[in-house]
Amino acid sequence: MHLDEKTKDSSVVYDGKIFKIKKDTVILEDNSEAVREFVVHHGGVCVLPLTENNEILMVKQYRYPLGEATLEVPAGKLNGPGEDHFEAGKRELLEETGAAAENIEYLGEIYPIPAYTTEIIHMYLARGLSFSSQNLDEDEFLDVVRIPFEEALKMVMDGTIKDSKTMIIIMKAWIMLSGEGDK
Repeated sequence: MHLDEKTKDSSVVYDGKIFKIKKDTVILEDNSEAVREFVVHHGGVCVLPLTENNEILMVKQYRYPLGEATLEVPAGKLNGPGEDHFEAGKRELLEETGAAAENIEYLGEIYPIPAYTTEIIHMYLARGLSFSSQNLDEDEFLDVVRIPFEEALKMVMDGTIKDSKTMIIIMKAWIMLSGEGDK
């Protein structure tokens, strides 16, 4: 039972539209008990849309908990535990930027805050973009911004871009694409 915890009992403290909060009592490897409070989230997806001019389509939107507008790649939550993250990525890309992609490549998954949430975010690189119009949710307001890839990387490094999923996907895609010519 090393590095493992067994659930003794579990209760839902809050059950909302986007997530649940659970409070569990667990048995630790030394047989003592502890309480774990955590957020149960269906997960999400983020997409790095790269134009033929090597620009990333990013979205700037107000994030209420932080009290400021942030610069992020298009992203969204999965609508339920059974939703396919590839389809969710295509949906979010189209809704937020009005873009569809000819080529969408899976870049893996990240655990944004494993200490207190079950959320897993799936990452995609989208290329071969064609454009129509945005189809934002009724409570969603955002601006689409085109940023040269190299400039976005600098913005990650100087702290201008602070959103973790955006930082990770930009750096991962940069490293991956930098090695494409080596194949």
